[in-house]
Parts: sequence; C-alpha cells; structure tokens
Amino acid sequence: MRAVPLAYIARNLWVRRVTTVLTAAGMALVVYVFATVLMMTEGIRTTLVATGQPDNVLVLRKGAGAEINSGISRTQAAILETLPGIATDAAGHPLVSKEPVILNNLVKRGTGRPSNVAMRGTGERGLVLRPQVRIVEGRMFRPGSAEVIAGRAVAAGFAGVQVGATLRFGGREWTVVGLFDAGRSGFDSEIWADAEQLMAAFRRNAYSSVVFRLADAEADFARATQLIDEDPRLKLEPKREIQFYADQSRALATFISYLGTALAVIFSIGAIVGAMITMFGSVASRVGEIGTLRALGFRRGAVLSAFLLEALGLALVGGVLGLAGASFMQAVDISTTNFATFSELAFQFTLTPEIAVQAMVFALVMGLAGGFLPAWRAARLKIVDCLRAA
Repeated sequence: MRAVPLAYIARNLWVRRVTTVLTAAGMALVVYVFATVLMMTEGIRTTLVATGQPDNVLVLRKGAGAEINSGISRTQAAILETLPGIATDAAGHPLVSKEPVILNNLVKRGTGRPSNVAMRGTGERGLVLRPQVRIVEGRMFRPGSAEVIAGRAVAAGFAGVQVGATLRFGGREWTVVGLFDAGRSGFDSEIWADAEQLMAAFRRNAYSSVVFRLADAEADFARATQLIDEDPRLKLEPKREIQFYADQSRALATFISYLGTALAVIFSIGAIVGAMITMFGSVASRVGEIGTLRALGFRRGAVLSAFLLEALGLALVGGVLGLAGASFMQAVDISTTNFATFSELAFQFTLTPEIAVQAMVFALVMGLAGGFLPAWRAARLKIVDCLRAA
C-alpha cells in the first residue's frame, strides 16, 4: 500500500494555518495545564526528598505521622544517644540532634494574612547532620540565647523576617541573626532556634524527634531498628530520614496530581472536540482531493493514515507549545500548606524528561482521539461520489 507523501500532509496544515494555529493553541493550553500539574507534583516531591540525608535516621513516637504530633521524652532521647553504630564528630561526640518542632504564625508578604511556619529547635550538630544547610547572611545563633536563623523561603515569603529584625513568639522576643539556604529543601521553609530555649518558651517537656547519623548506613540501620523495637522503654519508630520526607510528600503530591489531572482531562475534551471539528472541516473541503488520491491508487488505509497524521501534527505543535510555556514555570517560586505538618512549604516547579514525554504523549493521544473519526470518514468516501462532488 502506497503512503500519502508527508509533504502533502504538511502542505495541508500550512494552507489551513489559521485553523491549525487555533486548534493547536487549544491543545497547547491543555498540555500546559497537564505539564504544570506534573511539574508541581515533582517539585513538592523533590523539595521534601532533598530535605533528608540517606545516612541519617529520624526517630518519632510510634504511630506519629509527623514531627508536630510526636513526643520523645528526655529519658528516651538519652537512651537513643547510647545506641551502637552512631557516627561521631571530630571530638568523639555522637552526631545526635534532639529537636522540638513547633508551629507559629507569621504574616505573609503581600497578602498580610497569617500562615503557619515550622520552628525547629536544634544546634550545631543539627547543622552538621544537614550538610545542605549553609548560612548565607549573618551568623549562627548562639546556644542558650533568644536568637534564631530563618530559611531563605521564610525570609522571602513573610514580613519582618530579615537579619536584625525581632520576632515575638512563645511570650519572648527573638532576634533574627542569620539567614540560611537549605538547597531548595524543606528546611528553607523553617526557622531554627536553640532547642532548649524553644522548649522553655513554649513550655514543652519533650522533643518532637531525634535525628542521628549512622556510621554505616546499611549495616547499622537494621541493628538500630531492632534495638529500638526490643527496648520496652522506647515506644518509638525509626525511619531513614530520606524515606520519612518522601512519605511526607506523598499525600500532598497525590492530591495535587489527582486534582490537576482531572482538570486536564476535562479541558482535553474541549480540545479533542475542537480538533475533531477542524478535521471534519478539512475533510469536507477536500472531498475532490480525496477522490483524486483514491483514483491515483491510494487505498483507504493510506487516506486514513494521512488524515490521522494531520491530526497528530496538530497535536505535536500544540504539545510543543504547551510544554514550552510550562517550562517557564521553573522560574516561579510558590508555596502551599503541607498536609502532613500544616505549615507553609515553599517549592519550585520541576520539569524532568519523564514529564516532557508524558506531556507529549498526552498531546498525541488528544490528536488521535480528535482525528480518528474524521479520518475514518475520509477513508470511507467513495471515489465516484468524491469526483462528482468536486
């Protein structure tokens, strides 16, 4: 079976360039929405996964899904410090950070509305355990003082958070002495203070979590987990830090993915109908050409393929335009409420090769769905009827 030349197909798209552009633009909008949703989901996942370190272990109260509803007593924290296999610093001290995590309201820039910000109590060892965190302005807070350092995203998104400013929470005045960059991880959306001072200000007697680094991430994790499970004093649950934050991202990312995909599918129905109308119009205006092609020996399958390729060409143009528009979203910083912690989480849209492929496949499926019936109609036309109509 001879195939209709691709040059003929491309020429027909060019001749009808106005309708081609309008139809492709409709598809581009749908692809833009679809790709943006996937980029948002990937951005949230990437931000939270980047928060954890593969050789760190985070311990919570058993059954607690997040740090804000966990509680670890001082006695339990002291026992965790003595576990074998914990890495030590240059001075021989175990790399363990006992951390309270508390939510506090701050006013957002622009809107003036309050939103939750996570306050983390930590210290020098907390910095060592998070190598992606670095002070970019000011200095680290002094142990035992009412000083705090703020993440890059908090400083950008909330009013009055800059070096030298004073924040009031927990019935005390706290001075912002530094800003830190956490490499676009979840820590960028937190404020850090001395753990003991934060607990005293909010009258807390228990830590939210204990984080420690293993000397051997593979061999020591199973041993540490077994020791924690077997100790009746420790009703605690250890997790690899990177896995904990991956789990934190799942609920929010899944919700956005389902909601956005549903909207994209609804919009795609309109794009498919638009492509179908365009292709039916093309068939109606080219009845004579179809008859000539059939008279020259092109079979029904060749005509069907030619019109399907035109529809796929429309979808390809729309897919490329929509994906190109979505790629600019990578320069946008956005924040939302993390369902696991009910605190503000800042992230960026993230475009990956997998998302680009999914978006283009989605566009081609729309083109195929919108072009099949018109192509089938064109292929079923009889030669005599076509030539008589011409």
